[in-house]
Amino acid sequence: MENTKVAENKKNKVATFFDGVKAEFNKIIWPNKDSIVKQTTAVVIISVISGALIAVLDYAFGAGINFLTTL
Repeated sequence: MENTKVAENKKNKVATFFDGVKAEFNKIIWPNKDSIVKQTTAVVIISVISGALIAVLDYAFGAGINFLTTL
């Protein structure tokens, strides 16, 4: 008898958990297509600029180290 109460309590907790998940999921405000396009464009542009900056710095430091080691 005690085992069935424990099992029912666990089922009730699981059901309550998923009810809470469903309620929170319904609160999500999904971005529209225009917003996604703008944000994706911004991320790609910043990534390209960062990559170019890192490449330039890598080349400059490499040239500097090569210059110093040839002295």
